[in-house]
Amino acid sequence: MNRVTDRVAIPNVTLESGTFLEEIELVYERAGTKGKPIILVCHALTGNHITVGTEDSPGWWRGLIHEGGYVDLDQYEVITFNTLGGCHGSTGPLSLSPETGQIYGADFPTLTVRDLVEIQFLALKKLGVHQLHSVMGSSLGGMQVLEWAVMYPWFIKSIIPLAITPQFSDYAIAFNHISAQAIRQDPNWQQGKIPKDGLGLARSIGMITYRSAPLFQSRFNREHDGDQYQVVHYLNYQAEQIAERFDANSYLVLLEAMNSHDLSRGRGDLEQIFFDWQAPVYAFGFEHDLLYPPEDIQKFIQDLQAFDKEARYIHVDTAFGHDGFLVEFDHWGPEVEKVLQQIDK
Repeated sequence: MNRVTDRVAIPNVTLESGTFLEEIELVYERAGTKGKPIILVCHALTGNHITVGTEDSPGWWRGLIHEGGYVDLDQYEVITFNTLGGCHGSTGPLSLSPETGQIYGADFPTLTVRDLVEIQFLALKKLGVHQLHSVMGSSLGGMQVLEWAVMYPWFIKSIIPLAITPQFSDYAIAFNHISAQAIRQDPNWQQGKIPKDGLGLARSIGMITYRSAPLFQSRFNREHDGDQYQVVHYLNYQAEQIAERFDANSYLVLLEAMNSHDLSRGRGDLEQIFFDWQAPVYAFGFEHDLLYPPEDIQKFIQDLQAFDKEARYIHVDTAFGHDGFLVEFDHWGPEVEKVLQQIDK
């Protein structure tokens, strides 16, 4: 297996907001067998480009993607970019602004999911990639997957969106708003410092929505850890960890990008989009997902099928809820493998 991490520069980019950026850099991981069909993986909110990693330092989807895996790196090549606006090497709030010579911080421009996809498309062209066998990803990554199907249908053969719906719901926007307020109301953020408390609270809010009530009950069962409930200890631990690995302004930028997700925005209604749809879709829904209910994903597939589109829904029975796409690979990885075999035919 070949594996490299590198960066690619894209000059002269105009965002949906109208903001012009002279140059953008995206960091990426490229793993697998050169010359084999290419799969683009798009990461979730606090993810990064290290999808595969190494045996000593595995990436976040190594349980799914490796040599001989459900996504077999002997048969495919996998590319993942750290998304624009991220904080793991790609251009984002931690980057220097060419205009001021200072770190962007809270002044980094507003992004949309469509911006993230367009930049990746331009980056792939610079890397000499002319077609994608499939695009797959979950949550924020899944938003990008759906936009790929609408923006560049001729560039892709199929999509595999996990834990995502065609529009970001008001319910999910409400949680994002609370998380963003937690960061912005932290006095440290207002002073340009690391808002450890606010970011930690935002992460705790997120963890409650990412997991499920049955999982919390079975895992913690009102047990105590010293003078704290174990569930409180768990949330506090998650809050402490996020400040060590993620930038608060990237968190805010990407939350807002998620809020913008709506396939129909500026394009008419969803019915017209489904009528024009081209790429085969294999969509995964996860039991107990609060943010992207499985029944909404199933309806999306049914709507595509009503227009005689190649679309299939795969349900994953899990107690992990939305975060099911990060665990229990043996539960749903075989279905991914079957999907890829079907696309290969």
